[in-house]
Amino acid sequence: MNSLPEVNWHALQRLRTVFLEARPPVRDYWHSETELTSYDATFAQRIGWKWDFVLDELRRRGWQPPAGEILDWGCGTGVAARAFLDHHGTHNVTRLWYWDRSALARNFAVQRARQKYPGLAVEAGIPDNPAILLLSHVLGELGPEQIESLLPLVLRATATLWVEPGTYEASLTLIAIRERLRHRLHVVAPCLHRERCGILGPGNEPHWCHHFAPSPPEVHTDPFWGRFAHEMNIDLRSLPVSYLVLDQRPAPRAPAGSVRVLGRPRVYKPHALILACDASGVRDYRLTRRRLPDAFQKLKKGEWDILQIWHRDGDEIHGLQPFSDAAEAPPESTARSEPSTEGPA
Repeated sequence: MNSLPEVNWHALQRLRTVFLEARPPVRDYWHSETELTSYDATFAQRIGWKWDFVLDELRRRGWQPPAGEILDWGCGTGVAARAFLDHHGTHNVTRLWYWDRSALARNFAVQRARQKYPGLAVEAGIPDNPAILLLSHVLGELGPEQIESLLPLVLRATATLWVEPGTYEASLTLIAIRERLRHRLHVVAPCLHRERCGILGPGNEPHWCHHFAPSPPEVHTDPFWGRFAHEMNIDLRSLPVSYLVLDQRPAPRAPAGSVRVLGRPRVYKPHALILACDASGVRDYRLTRRRLPDAFQKLKKGEWDILQIWHRDGDEIHGLQPFSDAAEAPPESTARSEPSTEGPA
């Protein structure tokens, strides 16, 4: 990865302070195009990696975006729409719209998109009924009334992709929105079902629905990103994310036995506890070293898939396979006389 040029570190420090300390509603914080350029080269890239993570999961789930207009609402520098178009292309997009309370941000996002996608019509504004609504890191800047006023737009869009920081507060707000809308729209992700959210079940008050998006491996050896991590006091390995995808169209059906792993598994000497979600709710499941040694070793290395196919006996996992291999490979199981040396994560 080439080093990124001409970043205003002082401006980034000010913006980071705003992000960490402000409470909604937040005033417009963009002061210049230079600040937007510096943000787009740094913080926005990290948001883009979260979008890559979510979009890759939707691909695995078999979800396809509807054709028509895209609206990136609360766009900032426009990284959410650019990530989306980099994954899906522009051939089914009739027009890209950007909206932000800041005219500086709107104009920046429009110009960047026009440069990157010269054949695509790009405008600033809000269409009446977008095919795709993108919402990215907006909850921290909105009060309850502003969130409420946003929901009619979610209901008018064919599909809504909403990505937020993986904080307890952001997760619970997305869950509340899901519960409001799950009988009117199909829940595509992160849920594998459209039942009541299991996080709301008794005993799950300490938990929240979040995951960890990976950073590109090259950033860990790039001098620019090393300086960014030092200047901003940020761990490049940690990209916690919460998200919600809603669609007027039915969601792709998950294979039988599918579960979603929440947060990070807790690995102990003889076993691991994995907080997981399916239609039955959210609770801890136990994976033992003795029963599934290959999978256990991968968990110890920090390697696991957020989507898996499990065979269970109560809360004990006795067989598993990767979600993507559900139709192809038998699960790792204690019934196998010679377990593979490379079990699934």
